[in-house]
Amino acid sequence: MRTRPRRAVIAAVVLFAAVGTLPASAAQDPQKQEHPSHGGLSATIRYTEYGIPHILARNYADLGFGTGWAQATDEVCTLADGFVTVRGERSRFFGADAASDSALSSATKNVSSDLYFRGVREAGTVEKLMATPAPRGPSREVRELMRGFTAGYNAWLRKNRITDPACKGADWVRPVSVQDVAARNFALAVLGGQGRAVDGITAAQPPGSTTPATGAPDARDTARAARELFAADSADMGSNAVAFGGATTANGRGLLLGNPHYPWQGGRRFWQSQQTIPGELNIAGGSLLGSATISIGHNAQVAWSHTVATGVTLNLHQLTLDPADPTTYLVDGRPERMTRRQVTVAVKDSAPVTRTQWWTRYGPVVTSLGAALPLPWTTTTAYALNDPNATNLRASDTALGFSRARSTSDVLGALKRTQGLPWVNTIAADSQGHTLFTQSQVLPRITDELAQRCSTPLGRVTYPASGVAVLDGSRGDCALGSDPDAVQPGIFGPAKMPVLKDAPYAENSNDSAWLANVERPITGYERVFGTVGVQRSMRTRGALRDVSAMASRGRLTVRDLQEKQFANRVPAGDLVAADAAKACAALPGGAATGSDGKAVDVSGACGVLAAWDRTANTGSRGALLFDRLWRKLPVSQLWKVPFSAADPVGTPNTLNTDAPAFATTLADTVTELTAAGIALNSRLGEHQFVVRNGQRIAVPGGTESLGVWNKVEPVWNPAGGGYPEVTTGSSYIQAVGWDGGRCPVARTLLTYSQSSNPNSPHHSDQTRLFSAEKWVTSRFCEKDILSSPALRVVRVRS
Repeated sequence: MRTRPRRAVIAAVVLFAAVGTLPASAAQDPQKQEHPSHGGLSATIRYTEYGIPHILARNYADLGFGTGWAQATDEVCTLADGFVTVRGERSRFFGADAASDSALSSATKNVSSDLYFRGVREAGTVEKLMATPAPRGPSREVRELMRGFTAGYNAWLRKNRITDPACKGADWVRPVSVQDVAARNFALAVLGGQGRAVDGITAAQPPGSTTPATGAPDARDTARAARELFAADSADMGSNAVAFGGATTANGRGLLLGNPHYPWQGGRRFWQSQQTIPGELNIAGGSLLGSATISIGHNAQVAWSHTVATGVTLNLHQLTLDPADPTTYLVDGRPERMTRRQVTVAVKDSAPVTRTQWWTRYGPVVTSLGAALPLPWTTTTAYALNDPNATNLRASDTALGFSRARSTSDVLGALKRTQGLPWVNTIAADSQGHTLFTQSQVLPRITDELAQRCSTPLGRVTYPASGVAVLDGSRGDCALGSDPDAVQPGIFGPAKMPVLKDAPYAENSNDSAWLANVERPITGYERVFGTVGVQRSMRTRGALRDVSAMASRGRLTVRDLQEKQFANRVPAGDLVAADAAKACAALPGGAATGSDGKAVDVSGACGVLAAWDRTANTGSRGALLFDRLWRKLPVSQLWKVPFSAADPVGTPNTLNTDAPAFATTLADTVTELTAAGIALNSRLGEHQFVVRNGQRIAVPGGTESLGVWNKVEPVWNPAGGGYPEVTTGSSYIQAVGWDGGRCPVARTLLTYSQSSNPNSPHHSDQTRLFSAEKWVTSRFCEKDILSSPALRVVRVRS
């Protein structure tokens, strides 16, 4: 008890030393903050509970320095691995055929990842973007943040010993350059475009005598593959978020609950911090690793979150080739030669690999968008990929604009000014009771009129089905054009973005903008943004039912947001569990025939399904049985009542227990669990867990198709006990509101904890909180930071 005041005094002295020496003008004029005195960089990092750093700096370069240092402290191996990726050196250190870094592209092997990222580097792509003046290029403040981050990461490497076994003593952990840091941001920007097609870009070679002849892709198969590829529930990232307006809350102020679903391992993890430049910036939240800005967070007046959007961030141009030369294409009858980019990558214990990439006015030639979506390069036809985010390095400026915002109007203004978000929606609330939903993305300017006029036969199928446009690249009048308010050519301007302001609630769960609020549907946007009037996911349906009921009930507080996050209600269970239990009980003799033709006693499952509480809490009995049954039921035979756009939340419904597949699937599920030694009525947490430092930690929540808000995607391994690991799901969660005081009311949780290092005290501490459905009380204001019983102050210098 005696140490607490002493710590506060010490911290106050350090704080005074760090801040008190700053002239007032430095806090007000960013122009005077660019070059710290004597060329050195420094920051003060105050650590509170769960290893959360509060980074205090004099200017943006110092802030970047402290952020780079603190991120390296927690995630040096993950960061270093990503820097190897963007330098195109994975084959050199890990071998050409090893599985690649899935966090930063879709490449299946290191060699294709390296060929792509070396090509980006040798073309000077990132340097050109960094040198482009704002607003089309990054601002001076963002460049200073990146410079500082680079120096902070490198300084940590110089002054500290790595204890993480993932890279301890590894020769691939090396100092980085500003170019490396910017290249990582570039990789994140193009994840939905070029990053999705790395294998197809690096494998694309013109047809020759050794190339087997291939026909044109089947339009229906391609459309189906494109639809599945761009489906909201097919990616390893998703999210929920809801903002409530003042009319629904207890005090007339806004509320925001953000629940992004991101990978639990690798380079797309969130990392939590607070960043402060006195008089200039004060923001807390989660950053994607390698980023010097906060991606999802709150300040004293506004809070925001993101959800992965349905907008298709690429399009294809079908090229008509010169019959005499498959590397020459025709535009309005005139030939244009493709540009050759010859790229060589070093390979561990083998000869270097050299390959040519082919580029056009539209972008790179691509021969696939994944194994299921081939785009063959023939003697007459090739396909070029357009990705507008390949010229977009503005996401950090958008994040910085949010950090400085004081209202939802400011958030929208930052989006309009910077136009930097590649693949997410934004949901926000503020202390005055305003709400915002907007799908403000950098998207190719594919209007429905352009698609109608310029689609090839393939595009006439893929565009309605998936939003992937395939335009006739031989026609100059099929160019994407420009909007007058767009910051770069070929993208939509802010006026075309779906926006909903000041609704009682605004919610998104990775479906399109259409039903951000059921009572105020958004329509009139182009197909490339998403769909209108089609079936919503189970997660969207469950979320809309819940949040609309909350808004109608009113008098909401942050506690209501916390309860919503961990209600763990299973919407699919609410719809069908009772009918499944009845149909099970009606089976003659309590038996059903499995897919192997054997009779199975399923009678024990009937009572378990009937008694299940319809939640995915760790203590729920029957949740695992329903999960395995639900995953196996064929979608084509699921419902008696089909979807109706007149009742998008309530339909489809009524389980089709008359279909033969129901009894067969029930038998197979019982057989599966019995063979694994898993009791049908076991608690979910006994078989859905992660292992950290040799100890099991039960994990609440459920998979996408169950519709649980608290989404987790575990890996089924019956020999390992059921679901012994989580690949993706709830990550940096925040529940934020205001009570009229100077400090926001915020509760946060980083589900997988701050550090991947098993030797860190913060490797699993918040994961245990997640298991127990507990929260971290945010320490945003100085008095709260300085009163932390865990307070530890570190002064870092270059």
